[in-house]
Amino acid sequence: MSDRFSREDVERVARLARLELDAHEKDLFARQLAGILAYAEQIQRVDTTGIEPTSHAPGSGAAMRDDVVVPSLPREEPLAEAPDADVKAGLFKVPRVMG
Repeated sequence: MSDRFSREDVERVARLARLELDAHEKDLFARQLAGILAYAEQIQRVDTTGIEPTSHAPGSGAAMRDDVVVPSLPREEPLAEAPDADVKAGLFKVPRVMG
């Protein structure tokens, strides 16, 4: 295990996240997180002098496409198939998710 991310650190994070971890998982996650931190330090040492910051990886614009308007289902059709839908109001009934 690394001194940078100890088993006690993993226990503290697990407690905050309300996770129950066994001893093997604590040791495993401590090693993995220490490795992630070491990799982040390695990346921070890369000389980026003269490299302009970007908001996304160069060349990823090729994956973009123009928006195309296509016909969709008439609203009444999916509402007719939905249980307890209010067709007149155009609303679906869904289970309550908040108290």
